[in-house]
Amino acid sequence: MRLLIVEDDPGLGEALSAGLRQLGHVVDWFADGKQADAAFDGNHFDAVVLDLGLPNGDGLLWLQRWRARSVRSPVLILTARDEVEQRVRGLDAGADDYLVKPIAIDELAARIRAFVRRSAGHAQALWQHGALRYDPARKTVAWRGNPVELTGREIALLEAFLTEPGRVLSKSYLQNKLYDWDGSGPESNTLEVYIYNLRRKIAPEVVRTIRGVGYALGSGEPAP
Repeated sequence: MRLLIVEDDPGLGEALSAGLRQLGHVVDWFADGKQADAAFDGNHFDAVVLDLGLPNGDGLLWLQRWRARSVRSPVLILTARDEVEQRVRGLDAGADDYLVKPIAIDELAARIRAFVRRSAGHAQALWQHGALRYDPARKTVAWRGNPVELTGREIALLEAFLTEPGRVLSKSYLQNKLYDWDGSGPESNTLEVYIYNLRRKIAPEVVRTIRGVGYALGSGEPAP
């Protein structure tokens, strides 16, 4: 998943970014709402971790602005404010969850997985697509009951397809899921290499090419 962290504390922001990257996520971290607001232009984030005490405007104000712009990414508020009234205000402003500092990175990651799973329509902790099974907590993949060894980037790409199983995804959208702003950026044929590897390791039909448009998740089964 590609995650956006909005946190003005340098130590905490760095710790959250490093911890979530170690769990296999692509992470962009910004210290204020204005920078984060600009990041939404041309980028899609699977989830946002938002601090409330930000420079250049309270986090709730930015959240309200994003919802008014029809930004649909699930948002988890992370703050030291533990009053019930503050939690209610955050949820009413459009947040999906709320955590009070200090927090454990494993709990944060679990909560993110939970509401991303709900937003993607996955009722169970294990994501099932035909004979393909994916465990987002352990980052493990099985095809017809047999484990499949994938790299971190390949898992991130497969997760992007499983999150949007009914959509045709453009090349730019998929590249956006694989690289954060701090990365060097992909080479021109990198996405095609990862798609080739998914087809080779799982099944040739697991990813469909929609010529001139992009790629879509396939059944993995040969056409009749």
